[in-house]
Amino acid sequence: IIDEQHRFGVGQRSLLRQKGRDITPHLLVMTATPIPRTLALTIYGDLDLSIIDEMPPGRTPIKTKWVLPRERERAYSFVESQVQTGRQAFVICPLIEESENMEAKAAVQEYERLQQQIFPHLRLGLLHGKMKAAEKEAVMADFYRGDIHILVSTSVVEVGIDVPNATVMLIEGANRFGLAQLHQFRGRVGRGEHQSYCLLVADDGISDEGRVRLEAMERTQDGFELAEEDLKLRGPGEFFGTRQSGLPDLAVAKLSDVKTLEHARRVAEQVFEADADLSQPEHQALRRDVDKFWSGEGDLS
Repeated sequence: IIDEQHRFGVGQRSLLRQKGRDITPHLLVMTATPIPRTLALTIYGDLDLSIIDEMPPGRTPIKTKWVLPRERERAYSFVESQVQTGRQAFVICPLIEESENMEAKAAVQEYERLQQQIFPHLRLGLLHGKMKAAEKEAVMADFYRGDIHILVSTSVVEVGIDVPNATVMLIEGANRFGLAQLHQFRGRVGRGEHQSYCLLVADDGISDEGRVRLEAMERTQDGFELAEEDLKLRGPGEFFGTRQSGLPDLAVAKLSDVKTLEHARRVAEQVFEADADLSQPEHQALRRDVDKFWSGEGDLS
């Protein structure tokens, strides 16, 4: 069972499947945001699909807003208003420390700036991947207890964080993150009974693709709809290889062409019934691709 499947590479998932000693184990992968390759595999019939499309009882949809850089002060005021009502907030930064080569917000410097200049009367916490495990656990415990009003963090909070009292997720440089990450960040709030919000602060000079991603985040909270948008933007990757996005090296029908895909699957089933080991002359090219797939270069997950 592989949870948060989108965080694993093809090679990692292949190694996990090889843990079975004498047989290939059954495989269950779970994620709120399928990556393009996974969505393509489900469409092509390599993975059976089960969808949980209901929110847990008592939860309300998260209100998502794309915020321009010049509107950042309004976003800060909104965060403070939520804290004043007893709620808590996340501020996500793309980097840990400032870089000469990148203009993205950095967590360490942003934490210091927010604590000293924007929210001096509130208690802020800092969390990033370079901290020791005990330090990270202590910060998260303080945040969970409510001792920290605003947690400034890098992407380490993408999964596995459950603080029902946190109602605001403010993401700096939101256009620098992929749709799967943005959706996972948003899922860190809205876990309690209170209305929650996700504020996407974009950089100046955002690209057209970045705009499409943020517009999709505003439009829907459906992980599969976002995955389909991601698939359109990035492509499904290699079907016989390890790339998980990009254009495939094989010309195929569009993934939205469901009728053609269903027909292809029926034909594949007929071929399998008639020539399961692909020994007939007309199936030798297909046999070579199948052998290549199972040689270790590809993986179904």
